[in-house]
Amino acid sequence: MTRYFVGTAGWSYADWEGIVYPEKKSQGFHPLFFLARYINIIEINSTFYRPPVVRIALSWVKRVENFPEFLFSIKLHQVFTHQRKDFTQKDVDDFKLGIEPLRANERLAAILLQFPWSFVNTATHRDYLVSLFKLFSDYPLALEIRHSSWDHPQFYQLLSEYKVCFCNIDQPIFRNSIKPSSIATRPDFSYVRLHGRNYENWFKEGAGRDERYNYLYSQEELEEWVKRIKDLAKKGEKVFVISNNHYQGQALANALQIKNLITGEKLEVPHLLVNRYPALKEIIKKLKDGQLGLFEEDNNQ
Repeated sequence: MTRYFVGTAGWSYADWEGIVYPEKKSQGFHPLFFLARYINIIEINSTFYRPPVVRIALSWVKRVENFPEFLFSIKLHQVFTHQRKDFTQKDVDDFKLGIEPLRANERLAAILLQFPWSFVNTATHRDYLVSLFKLFSDYPLALEIRHSSWDHPQFYQLLSEYKVCFCNIDQPIFRNSIKPSSIATRPDFSYVRLHGRNYENWFKEGAGRDERYNYLYSQEELEEWVKRIKDLAKKGEKVFVISNNHYQGQALANALQIKNLITGEKLEVPHLLVNRYPALKEIIKKLKDGQLGLFEEDNNQ
C-alpha cells in the first residue's frame, strides 16, 4: 500500500508567529516538534544556503523522536545547482557528512536537486546533471527543473536509468514553464512540490521570497493535484508532497487540506490556523465534545 507524506518546505518563518505558532510559547517549545503533530515530512531549505552540520541534523532527529514515521527532505546546496562551478570533492563529502544523522536514523526521504528556470535542456546541462547524479548516487535523489525544454520522454528515461526521481511541480505557467504532471521515474517514491500561482511576482525583479510564494490554493486547485498524487501512488511505494507557498502559514493550511482530500479522514489542525483560514473547519477531527465549538468561539472574538 502506498504511503503518503505531506508537509511543508521549511518551518522557520517570522510571519508564522500568531498564525501557525502561538505567540506565547510554553517552555521548551520548538516549531519542528509542534509541526510533527500535524504533518509527516518537512523539506529542509536551509541547506540550500549553507551546508548541513552534523550537530544540527542530530537535533532534527531528536525533535521528532516521538514520531517514528516522520521524514526530512534535504535541498542540495546552491553551489551544485545554481553556481555549478568551483566546488570540490570536499564540498560533496561535507554535504553528505552533514546529513548522515538523517540517513543513519532512516529519516531521509530524498535529496532535492532544484534548478532554476534558466537551466534549460542542452547537451552541456544534461552532461552536468549526469555528473551530479554520479556524485550523489548513493542517496535517494529528486530533481526539480522548471523549463519546458526538459519535458521529453528521453529525459525521463535518463532519470530512470540513474534512479533519479522527477519532481512534479506546480508553478505559474508562462510560455516555457513546465506544466503540472504525474510522472514517476523511480519505483520507490515520487515527489510533488507546490509553489503557488503568483503570476504577478514570480518573475518580478526585486520581488522577495514572501511576495513570490504568497498564494493560497483553492479547494478546486487542490483537487486537481490530488488526482495527480493518487495517480503517482499507483506507480510507487511512497509519494512526497511539499507545499512551498509558505507566506503566513498558507503552506501548512494547504498541506492539511491535501492530506484530508487524499485520505478522507478528519485531522488535527492548529487552532490559530483555523482562525486565519476558516475553510479548515471542514477537515477538523473532533477529538472531544466541544472542540469545534471552541474554534467557533475564537473566530467570533
